[in-house]
Amino acid sequence: MRNKLIIGIICFLVALGFILAINAQTAPKVPAKVIIGDVACLSGTYAKAGEQAFGGIKAIVKWVNEVHGGVKIGGKKVPLGHKYYDSESKKEVVTSLVERLITVDKVNCVLAPYSSGLTLAGAPIAEKYGMLYMDHGGASDRIFQQGYKYIVQTIGPGSRYHVGTLDMIHKIDPTAKRIALAYEDDEFARMVMMGAEKHAEKLGFKIVFKRTYPKKVTDLTPLLSDLKAAKPDIVLGGGHYEDGQLFGRQMGDLDINVKSLSLVASATLPAYYPALGTLAEGVMGPSHWEYGVTYSPEAAKKIGLEWIGPTQDEFVKLFKAALGKDIIPDYHAAEAGAAVLAYVLGIEKANSIEPAKVRAALDKLKFMSFYGAWDIDETGLQIGHSMIDMQWQGGKRVIIWPPEAATGKLYYPMPTIAEKAKGKLAVPK
Repeated sequence: MRNKLIIGIICFLVALGFILAINAQTAPKVPAKVIIGDVACLSGTYAKAGEQAFGGIKAIVKWVNEVHGGVKIGGKKVPLGHKYYDSESKKEVVTSLVERLITVDKVNCVLAPYSSGLTLAGAPIAEKYGMLYMDHGGASDRIFQQGYKYIVQTIGPGSRYHVGTLDMIHKIDPTAKRIALAYEDDEFARMVMMGAEKHAEKLGFKIVFKRTYPKKVTDLTPLLSDLKAAKPDIVLGGGHYEDGQLFGRQMGDLDINVKSLSLVASATLPAYYPALGTLAEGVMGPSHWEYGVTYSPEAAKKIGLEWIGPTQDEFVKLFKAALGKDIIPDYHAAEAGAAVLAYVLGIEKANSIEPAKVRAALDKLKFMSFYGAWDIDETGLQIGHSMIDMQWQGGKRVIIWPPEAATGKLYYPMPTIAEKAKGKLAVPK
Protein backbone atom coordinates (compact mmCIF):
# COMPACT_ATOMS: atom_id res chain seq x y z
CA MET A 1 0.00 0.00 0.00
CA ARG A 2 2.82 2.37 1.00
CA ASN A 3 4.69 1.58 -2.23
CA LYS A 4 1.59 2.38 -4.32
CA LEU A 5 1.27 5.72 -2.57
CA ILE A 6 4.90 6.61 -3.25
CA ILE A 7 4.56 5.58 -6.91
CA GLY A 8 1.40 7.72 -7.18
CA ILE A 9 3.16 10.79 -5.76
CA ILE A 10 6.09 10.32 -8.12
CA CYS A 11 3.75 10.02 -11.12
CA PHE A 12 1.92 13.17 -10.04
CA LEU A 13 5.16 15.14 -9.69
CA VAL A 14 6.40 13.94 -13.09
CA ALA A 15 3.10 14.94 -14.71
CA LEU A 16 3.18 18.33 -12.97
CA GLY A 17 6.75 18.92 -14.10
CA PHE A 18 5.80 17.98 -17.66
CA ILE A 19 2.85 20.40 -17.64
CA LEU A 20 4.99 23.21 -16.21
CA ALA A 21 7.67 22.54 -18.81
CA ILE A 22 5.12 22.70 -21.63
CA ASN A 23 3.69 25.93 -20.23
CA ALA A 24 7.17 27.40 -19.96
CA GLN A 25 7.79 26.58 -23.61
CA THR A 26 4.50 28.03 -24.87
CA ALA A 27 4.21 31.10 -22.62
CA PRO A 28 5.17 34.32 -24.41
CA LYS A 29 8.52 35.85 -23.54
CA VAL A 30 7.83 39.05 -21.67
CA PRO A 31 10.71 41.51 -22.10
CA ALA A 32 11.54 44.17 -19.56
CA LYS A 33 10.98 46.74 -22.28
CA VAL A 34 9.85 46.90 -25.91
CA ILE A 35 12.23 49.11 -27.89
CA ILE A 36 11.47 50.71 -31.24
CA GLY A 37 14.46 51.80 -33.31
CA ASP A 38 14.11 55.04 -35.27
CA VAL A 39 16.25 56.16 -38.21
CA ALA A 40 15.17 59.80 -37.90
CA CYS A 41 15.82 62.62 -40.38
CA LEU A 42 16.78 65.35 -37.94
CA SER A 43 19.14 67.14 -40.32
CA GLY A 44 19.80 67.35 -44.04
CA THR A 45 17.33 67.50 -46.92
CA TYR A 46 14.34 66.13 -45.04
CA ALA A 47 14.87 67.86 -41.69
CA LYS A 48 11.53 69.72 -41.77
CA ALA A 49 9.41 66.61 -42.34
CA GLY A 50 11.81 64.60 -40.16
CA GLU A 51 11.27 66.90 -37.19
CA GLN A 52 7.51 66.48 -37.55
CA ALA A 53 7.82 62.67 -37.68
CA PHE A 54 10.16 62.66 -34.68
CA GLY A 55 7.70 64.73 -32.64
CA GLY A 56 4.83 62.44 -33.61
CA ILE A 57 6.74 59.33 -32.53
CA LYS A 58 7.82 60.85 -29.21
CA ALA A 59 4.25 61.98 -28.55
CA ILE A 60 2.80 58.50 -29.07
CA VAL A 61 5.54 56.74 -27.10
CA LYS A 62 4.64 59.01 -24.18
CA TRP A 63 0.92 58.25 -24.62
CA VAL A 64 1.56 54.48 -24.74
CA ASN A 65 3.58 54.59 -21.51
CA GLU A 66 1.59 57.11 -19.50
CA VAL A 67 -2.01 56.61 -20.69
CA HIS A 68 -2.14 53.13 -22.24
CA GLY A 69 0.04 51.82 -19.39
CA GLY A 70 2.66 50.23 -21.67
CA VAL A 71 2.54 47.37 -24.19
CA LYS A 72 0.53 44.34 -23.06
CA ILE A 73 2.31 40.99 -23.49
CA GLY A 74 1.58 37.78 -21.59
CA GLY A 75 -0.86 39.56 -19.29
CA LYS A 76 1.70 42.19 -18.28
CA LYS A 77 2.29 45.74 -19.43
CA VAL A 78 5.87 46.70 -20.26
CA PRO A 79 7.29 50.14 -21.11
CA LEU A 80 7.87 51.23 -24.71
CA GLY A 81 11.37 52.59 -25.38
CA HIS A 82 12.54 54.78 -28.29
CA LYS A 83 16.12 54.43 -29.54
CA TYR A 84 16.97 56.83 -32.35
CA TYR A 85 19.80 58.20 -34.45
CA ASP A 86 19.97 61.03 -36.96
CA SER A 87 20.32 59.65 -40.50
CA GLU A 88 21.24 63.13 -41.83
CA SER A 89 18.76 62.28 -44.64
CA LYS A 90 21.50 60.21 -46.35
CA LYS A 91 21.03 56.71 -47.81
CA GLU A 92 24.48 55.42 -46.75
CA VAL A 93 23.85 56.54 -43.16
CA VAL A 94 20.39 54.93 -43.17
CA THR A 95 21.72 51.48 -44.13
CA SER A 96 24.43 51.68 -41.47
CA LEU A 97 22.03 52.81 -38.74
CA VAL A 98 19.34 50.22 -39.51
CA GLU A 99 21.98 47.49 -39.07
CA ARG A 100 23.31 49.10 -35.89
CA LEU A 101 19.84 49.32 -34.34
CA ILE A 102 19.23 45.63 -35.08
CA THR A 103 22.61 44.11 -34.20
CA VAL A 104 24.02 46.43 -31.52
CA ASP A 105 21.01 48.08 -29.87
CA LYS A 106 18.86 44.93 -30.22
CA VAL A 107 15.66 46.86 -30.89
CA ASN A 108 12.38 44.99 -31.43
CA CYS A 109 11.39 46.80 -34.63
CA VAL A 110 12.70 49.64 -36.79
CA LEU A 111 10.77 52.73 -37.87
CA ALA A 112 11.83 53.57 -41.43
CA PRO A 113 13.14 57.09 -42.19
CA TYR A 114 11.18 59.78 -44.03
CA SER A 115 10.94 59.59 -47.85
CA SER A 116 10.58 56.72 -50.27
CA GLY A 117 14.24 56.71 -51.32
CA LEU A 118 15.54 56.40 -47.76
CA THR A 119 12.88 53.82 -46.86
CA LEU A 120 13.95 51.70 -49.83
CA ALA A 121 17.61 52.06 -48.79
CA GLY A 122 16.99 50.54 -45.37
CA ALA A 123 14.48 47.84 -46.41
CA PRO A 124 17.00 45.16 -47.56
CA ILE A 125 18.87 45.43 -44.24
CA ALA A 126 15.72 44.97 -42.16
CA GLU A 127 14.66 42.09 -44.41
CA LYS A 128 18.06 40.40 -44.07
CA TYR A 129 17.62 40.21 -40.29
CA GLY A 130 13.89 39.39 -40.39
CA MET A 131 13.18 42.65 -38.59
CA LEU A 132 9.81 44.38 -38.73
CA TYR A 133 10.25 47.66 -40.67
CA MET A 134 7.42 50.16 -40.07
CA ASP A 135 7.13 52.59 -43.00
CA HIS A 136 5.57 55.93 -42.07
CA GLY A 137 7.13 58.26 -44.66
CA GLY A 138 7.84 56.20 -47.78
CA ALA A 139 4.86 56.46 -50.13
CA SER A 140 6.19 54.93 -53.35
CA ASP A 141 4.19 51.90 -54.45
CA ARG A 142 7.48 50.37 -55.66
CA ILE A 143 8.56 49.70 -52.06
CA PHE A 144 5.88 47.02 -51.90
CA GLN A 145 6.68 45.46 -55.25
CA GLN A 146 10.08 44.09 -54.13
CA GLY A 147 8.79 41.00 -52.34
CA TYR A 148 9.84 42.15 -48.85
CA LYS A 149 8.03 40.30 -46.04
CA TYR A 150 8.72 42.53 -43.06
CA ILE A 151 7.81 46.03 -44.25
CA VAL A 152 4.44 47.51 -43.26
CA GLN A 153 3.09 50.87 -44.46
CA THR A 154 1.06 53.47 -42.58
CA ILE A 155 1.36 56.39 -45.02
CA GLY A 156 -0.81 55.91 -48.14
CA PRO A 157 0.64 54.92 -51.54
CA GLY A 158 2.10 57.66 -53.75
CA SER A 159 -0.03 56.83 -56.76
CA ARG A 160 -3.12 58.06 -54.83
CA TYR A 161 -1.81 61.49 -53.74
CA HIS A 162 -3.48 63.62 -56.42
CA VAL A 163 -6.47 61.37 -57.14
CA GLY A 164 -8.77 63.25 -54.74
CA THR A 165 -7.58 66.63 -56.05
CA LEU A 166 -8.50 65.65 -59.60
CA ASP A 167 -11.87 64.28 -58.46
CA MET A 168 -12.60 67.61 -56.75
CA ILE A 169 -11.67 69.78 -59.77
CA HIS A 170 -13.59 67.46 -62.09
CA LYS A 171 -16.70 67.91 -59.96
CA ILE A 172 -16.61 71.66 -59.28
CA ASP A 173 -15.32 72.93 -62.65
CA PRO A 174 -16.01 70.73 -65.69
CA THR A 175 -14.53 73.49 -67.91
CA ALA A 176 -11.05 73.11 -66.41
CA LYS A 177 -9.53 70.55 -68.75
CA ARG A 178 -5.87 71.53 -69.23
CA ILE A 179 -3.54 69.93 -66.69
CA ALA A 180 0.20 70.52 -66.20
CA LEU A 181 2.25 67.94 -64.29
CA ALA A 182 5.66 69.04 -62.95
CA TYR A 183 7.25 66.84 -60.29
CA GLU A 184 10.65 66.27 -58.75
CA ASP A 185 12.66 63.43 -60.33
CA ASP A 186 12.44 61.33 -57.20
CA GLU A 187 11.16 57.87 -56.32
CA PHE A 188 8.11 59.21 -54.48
CA ALA A 189 7.24 62.12 -56.80
CA ARG A 190 7.52 60.02 -59.96
CA MET A 191 4.99 57.62 -58.47
CA VAL A 192 2.64 60.53 -57.64
CA MET A 193 2.94 61.81 -61.22
CA MET A 194 2.23 58.40 -62.68
CA GLY A 195 -0.91 58.05 -60.56
CA ALA A 196 -2.06 61.62 -61.36
CA GLU A 197 -1.56 61.17 -65.10
CA LYS A 198 -3.47 57.90 -65.13
CA HIS A 199 -6.39 59.30 -63.14
CA ALA A 200 -6.48 62.60 -65.11
CA GLU A 201 -6.78 60.70 -68.38
CA LYS A 202 -9.48 58.50 -66.88
CA LEU A 203 -11.50 61.63 -65.96
CA GLY A 204 -11.05 63.19 -69.40
CA PHE A 205 -8.46 65.89 -68.57
CA LYS A 206 -5.91 66.87 -71.21
CA ILE A 207 -2.25 66.68 -70.15
CA VAL A 208 -0.76 69.81 -71.78
CA PHE A 209 2.57 69.69 -69.93
CA LYS A 210 4.48 66.87 -68.25
CA ARG A 211 8.03 67.09 -66.97
CA THR A 212 10.26 66.25 -64.01
CA TYR A 213 12.97 68.43 -62.49
CA PRO A 214 16.19 67.28 -60.75
CA LYS A 215 16.55 66.81 -57.02
CA LYS A 216 18.04 69.78 -55.17
CA VAL A 217 17.01 72.04 -58.04
CA THR A 218 17.89 75.72 -57.49
CA ASP A 219 16.18 77.28 -60.50
CA LEU A 220 12.84 76.23 -61.97
CA THR A 221 12.57 79.21 -64.29
CA PRO A 222 13.19 77.30 -67.57
CA LEU A 223 10.67 74.59 -66.67
CA LEU A 224 8.06 77.05 -65.41
CA SER A 225 8.48 79.26 -68.50
CA ASP A 226 7.62 76.28 -70.69
CA LEU A 227 4.76 75.36 -68.36
CA LYS A 228 3.36 78.90 -68.66
CA ALA A 229 3.47 78.66 -72.45
CA ALA A 230 1.32 75.49 -72.28
CA LYS A 231 -1.48 77.57 -70.68
CA PRO A 232 -2.75 75.03 -68.13
CA ASP A 233 -5.86 75.52 -66.03
CA ILE A 234 -4.53 73.35 -63.22
CA VAL A 235 -0.95 72.65 -62.07
CA LEU A 236 -0.10 69.55 -60.05
CA GLY A 237 3.46 68.93 -58.93
CA GLY A 238 6.15 69.15 -56.27
CA GLY A 239 8.31 66.63 -54.51
CA HIS A 240 9.54 67.79 -51.14
CA TYR A 241 9.76 70.94 -49.03
CA GLU A 242 12.60 72.97 -50.59
CA ASP A 243 11.62 72.48 -54.23
CA GLY A 244 7.93 73.05 -53.43
CA GLN A 245 8.82 76.39 -51.88
CA LEU A 246 10.89 77.31 -54.95
CA PHE A 247 8.03 76.18 -57.20
CA GLY A 248 5.54 78.56 -55.57
CA ARG A 249 7.95 81.50 -55.39
CA GLN A 250 9.08 81.27 -59.02
CA MET A 251 5.51 80.88 -60.28
CA GLY A 252 5.03 84.26 -58.64
CA ASP A 253 8.21 85.69 -60.23
CA LEU A 254 6.97 84.59 -63.67
CA ASP A 255 3.40 85.78 -63.02
CA ILE A 256 1.92 82.37 -63.81
CA ASN A 257 -1.80 82.45 -63.09
CA VAL A 258 -3.79 79.23 -62.95
CA LYS A 259 -7.11 78.26 -61.47
CA SER A 260 -5.55 75.85 -59.02
CA LEU A 261 -2.09 74.77 -57.83
CA SER A 262 -1.50 71.67 -55.70
CA LEU A 263 1.98 70.70 -54.47
CA VAL A 264 2.82 67.48 -52.64
CA ALA A 265 4.80 67.25 -49.38
CA SER A 266 5.51 70.99 -49.22
CA ALA A 267 2.36 73.08 -49.22
CA THR A 268 1.03 71.06 -46.31
CA LEU A 269 3.95 71.92 -44.02
CA PRO A 270 3.32 74.69 -41.45
CA ALA A 271 6.57 76.35 -42.59
CA TYR A 272 5.25 76.83 -46.15
CA TYR A 273 3.12 79.91 -45.47
CA PRO A 274 5.71 81.83 -43.40
CA ALA A 275 8.21 81.18 -46.22
CA LEU A 276 5.95 82.47 -49.03
CA GLY A 277 3.54 84.83 -47.31
CA THR A 278 0.47 85.72 -49.38
CA LEU A 279 1.95 83.90 -52.39
CA ALA A 280 0.82 80.75 -50.56
CA GLU A 281 -2.82 81.91 -50.52
CA GLY A 282 -5.04 79.41 -52.33
CA VAL A 283 -2.25 76.86 -52.81
CA MET A 284 -3.42 73.34 -52.07
CA GLY A 285 -1.76 70.09 -51.08
CA PRO A 286 -2.86 66.49 -50.59
CA SER A 287 -2.49 65.36 -47.03
CA HIS A 288 -2.85 62.22 -44.97
CA TRP A 289 -4.05 64.21 -41.98
CA GLU A 290 -4.85 67.78 -40.99
CA TYR A 291 -5.93 69.34 -37.73
CA GLY A 292 -9.72 69.32 -37.68
CA VAL A 293 -10.37 65.85 -39.09
CA THR A 294 -13.26 64.09 -37.42
CA TYR A 295 -11.76 60.71 -36.54
CA SER A 296 -12.86 59.74 -33.04
CA PRO A 297 -13.73 56.71 -30.87
CA GLU A 298 -17.40 57.33 -31.77
CA ALA A 299 -16.63 57.39 -35.51
CA ALA A 300 -14.65 54.15 -35.16
CA LYS A 301 -17.53 52.48 -33.32
CA LYS A 302 -19.99 53.44 -36.05
CA ILE A 303 -18.05 51.53 -38.69
CA GLY A 304 -17.04 48.66 -36.42
CA LEU A 305 -13.35 49.47 -36.03
CA GLU A 306 -11.24 49.20 -32.91
CA TRP A 307 -9.96 52.55 -31.60
CA ILE A 308 -6.54 53.16 -30.07
CA GLY A 309 -4.57 56.25 -29.16
CA PRO A 310 -5.13 59.83 -28.05
CA THR A 311 -7.82 62.08 -29.48
CA GLN A 312 -6.75 64.69 -32.00
CA ASP A 313 -6.45 67.46 -29.40
CA GLU A 314 -4.58 65.18 -27.00
CA PHE A 315 -2.13 64.30 -29.79
CA VAL A 316 -1.52 67.98 -30.59
CA LYS A 317 -0.78 68.69 -26.93
CA LEU A 318 1.61 65.71 -26.70
CA PHE A 319 3.31 66.74 -29.95
CA LYS A 320 3.95 70.30 -28.80
CA ALA A 321 5.38 69.04 -25.52
CA ALA A 322 7.57 66.49 -27.34
CA LEU A 323 9.22 69.15 -29.53
CA GLY A 324 9.02 71.98 -27.02
CA LYS A 325 7.50 74.17 -29.74
CA ASP A 326 4.10 75.79 -30.11
CA ILE A 327 3.36 74.44 -33.60
CA ILE A 328 0.47 72.38 -34.95
CA PRO A 329 1.61 68.96 -36.21
CA ASP A 330 1.16 68.10 -39.88
CA TYR A 331 0.53 64.74 -41.48
CA HIS A 332 4.17 63.67 -41.26
CA ALA A 333 3.80 63.72 -37.47
CA ALA A 334 0.42 61.99 -37.49
CA GLU A 335 1.41 59.12 -39.76
CA ALA A 336 4.62 58.47 -37.79
CA GLY A 337 2.65 58.37 -34.55
CA ALA A 338 0.05 56.07 -36.10
CA ALA A 339 2.81 53.67 -37.20
CA VAL A 340 3.81 53.30 -33.53
CA LEU A 341 0.18 52.63 -32.56
CA ALA A 342 -0.05 49.93 -35.26
CA TYR A 343 3.08 48.26 -33.91
CA VAL A 344 1.78 48.33 -30.32
CA LEU A 345 -1.55 46.82 -31.39
CA GLY A 346 0.30 44.23 -33.50
CA ILE A 347 2.29 43.08 -30.46
CA GLU A 348 -0.80 42.92 -28.29
CA LYS A 349 -2.76 40.92 -30.89
CA ALA A 350 0.19 38.55 -31.40
CA ASN A 351 0.91 38.40 -27.65
CA SER A 352 4.55 38.32 -28.70
CA ILE A 353 7.41 40.53 -29.81
CA GLU A 354 8.68 38.00 -32.38
CA PRO A 355 8.70 39.90 -35.71
CA ALA A 356 7.11 37.07 -37.73
CA LYS A 357 4.21 36.76 -35.27
CA VAL A 358 3.68 40.52 -35.07
CA ARG A 359 3.80 40.75 -38.88
CA ALA A 360 1.11 38.04 -39.11
CA ALA A 361 -1.04 39.92 -36.60
CA LEU A 362 -0.64 43.17 -38.56
CA ASP A 363 -1.90 41.37 -41.66
CA LYS A 364 -5.26 40.84 -39.93
CA LEU A 365 -5.34 44.18 -38.11
CA LYS A 366 -7.87 46.93 -38.84
CA PHE A 367 -8.26 49.91 -36.55
CA MET A 368 -8.84 53.66 -36.31
CA SER A 369 -6.85 56.32 -34.48
CA PHE A 370 -6.70 60.14 -34.60
CA TYR A 371 -4.92 59.58 -37.97
CA GLY A 372 -7.87 57.70 -39.48
CA ALA A 373 -8.42 54.12 -40.58
CA TRP A 374 -5.57 51.59 -40.92
CA ASP A 375 -5.46 48.36 -42.95
CA ILE A 376 -2.84 46.71 -45.19
CA ASP A 377 -2.85 44.22 -48.06
CA GLU A 378 -0.73 41.07 -48.23
CA THR A 379 2.35 43.04 -49.39
CA GLY A 380 2.17 45.46 -46.46
CA LEU A 381 0.81 48.33 -48.63
CA GLN A 382 -1.60 50.65 -46.82
CA ILE A 383 -5.14 50.29 -48.19
CA GLY A 384 -7.32 51.43 -45.29
CA HIS A 385 -6.36 55.11 -45.05
CA SER A 386 -8.03 57.86 -47.12
CA MET A 387 -6.31 61.11 -48.11
CA ILE A 388 -7.68 64.63 -47.80
CA ASP A 389 -6.90 67.94 -49.56
CA MET A 390 -6.04 71.17 -47.77
CA GLN A 391 -5.80 74.78 -48.93
CA TRP A 392 -4.08 77.85 -47.46
CA GLN A 393 -6.82 80.38 -46.66
CA GLY A 394 -5.98 83.57 -44.78
CA GLY A 395 -2.76 82.00 -43.51
CA LYS A 396 -4.52 78.90 -42.20
CA ARG A 397 -4.69 75.32 -43.48
CA VAL A 398 -8.30 74.38 -44.24
CA ILE A 399 -9.52 70.90 -45.21
CA ILE A 400 -11.56 71.30 -48.40
CA TRP A 401 -11.92 67.72 -49.70
CA PRO A 402 -13.56 65.19 -49.45
CA PRO A 403 -16.87 66.77 -48.34
CA GLU A 404 -17.26 64.37 -45.40
CA ALA A 405 -13.92 65.50 -43.93
CA ALA A 406 -13.99 69.17 -44.98
CA THR A 407 -13.69 71.94 -42.40
CA GLY A 408 -14.27 74.71 -44.96
CA LYS A 409 -15.10 75.49 -48.60
CA LEU A 410 -12.64 75.53 -51.49
CA TYR A 411 -11.56 79.01 -52.68
CA TYR A 412 -11.66 78.70 -56.48
CA PRO A 413 -10.17 79.90 -58.70
CA MET A 414 -7.21 80.93 -56.59
CA PRO A 415 -6.26 84.66 -56.49
CA THR A 416 -3.95 85.88 -59.25
CA ILE A 417 -0.31 86.72 -58.52
CA ALA A 418 -1.13 90.45 -58.81
CA GLU A 419 -4.04 90.10 -56.38
CA LYS A 420 -1.85 88.23 -53.90
CA ALA A 421 0.79 90.95 -54.16
CA LYS A 422 -1.88 93.43 -53.06
CA GLY A 423 -2.66 91.24 -50.06
CA LYS A 424 -5.76 89.42 -51.26
CA LEU A 425 -6.56 86.35 -49.20
CA ALA A 426 -8.13 83.11 -50.46
CA VAL A 427 -10.91 83.19 -47.88
CA PRO A 428 -14.36 82.15 -49.18
CA LYS A 429 -17.25 84.52 -48.45
